[in-house]
Amino acid sequence: MRQVRHLLERKGSDIYAIAPETPVLEAIMHMAERGVGALLVMRGEHLLGIVSERDYARKVILQGRSSAQTAVADIMTGTPLTVEPGTDVFDCMRLCTDRRIRHLPVVDGHHVIGVISIGDLVKEVIDAQAEQIEQLQRYITS
Repeated sequence: MRQVRHLLERKGSDIYAIAPETPVLEAIMHMAERGVGALLVMRGEHLLGIVSERDYARKVILQGRSSAQTAVADIMTGTPLTVEPGTDVFDCMRLCTDRRIRHLPVVDGHHVIGVISIGDLVKEVIDAQAEQIEQLQRYITS
């Protein structure tokens, strides 16, 4: 079965993080520059939370707050769900679906080693199913 570590090997393990006191506007600009929907909120190597475009929409825009004057810490999701490198991709899909989340930090011990998104997981599942179909077709035709 495919594990998170295999997904990170192919995808890469870039970590985009921001400090909790950073203004939300700056966080949104970083997300846009990097083409991501969320940033980890970290102090040094310590994971404090995660901030997403969804947090921005619901906790800044809809509440009429100022993105330039609101700190990331005020809108982030604290203590985010995390997975380990050995976690099965299908278990991650189930977790994202059940908890209605889109991003999972990957931790090894106490160190963040990457982030996977629901899009990464869907791609991995599609690739696994295509590989399985190909193997079955070869078996049937041989």
